[in-house]
Amino acid sequence: MLLKLALVGASVLLSSLAARRLGHAVGGTIAGLPTIVGPIMGFVLLQETPARASAIALATLVCLPATIVHGVVFAWCATRLRWGAALLAANAAFLSLGAALLALRLPPPWACAAALLSPALGALALPRLGEAPASTAIPRAELACRVVAAMAMAWCIMRGAGVAPAGVSGLLLAVPITGNVLPCFTLPRHGAAAAVALLAGFARGLFGFAAFFVALLAALGAMPPAAAYGLAWLVALLAALSLRRLTQRARRAPLAGQPSTSSTAA
Repeated sequence: MLLKLALVGASVLLSSLAARRLGHAVGGTIAGLPTIVGPIMGFVLLQETPARASAIALATLVCLPATIVHGVVFAWCATRLRWGAALLAANAAFLSLGAALLALRLPPPWACAAALLSPALGALALPRLGEAPASTAIPRAELACRVVAAMAMAWCIMRGAGVAPAGVSGLLLAVPITGNVLPCFTLPRHGAAAAVALLAGFARGLFGFAAFFVALLAALGAMPPAAAYGLAWLVALLAALSLRRLTQRARRAPLAGQPSTSSTAA
């Protein structure tokens, strides 16, 4: 349990340091990757049968659209409300939609497709605000508070996931720990634009999250659990790198279309 909590704390710290140095969007992207749930799922594979691990992975994929809706609701609430109200609204939306999706019992192909499409749709649904700062100041005391809050939340989730049925465990594993903790600290200190930029990055990172669980679900029936776990991490990293390259190309495209200063002067 202590090792799991240490992994959660390290993930939140890494995301926060990335936000401090490279901007809120980069920190959000790192937070969206399976840096927390991935190690937790590794412990699940060690303790449970492949069949139960597959059931938990499928339930997590089914609930992933609810994780995206959580971020969208928080982002829109952040433009008008304080962080506490935004947090309550976002988690109410997550739990309601997550429970509804589990009740639908989607076939695995549909669940995988919805999980892979929802991050892109969520990014489109976010509000469009002004540019957030490229780097930001986060005091050490706030870093410590972020880590403690995330570890406390993770402790509650892991305690529940260990005894709950597979569907409920999947819903608990899909609870966005960093998606709850980081925006609550970002909004009051840095404003709505920074919180939205963080959540936009979080949605991009969740594409790697979805790729991880899709690969794990597909591989568990075809290879040993350790090999399936390693393959899932490889797919998640490749998905994150591909998305980063696509984002960089999209940013360069408008600049390439602008005339140079010399040609304009001529």
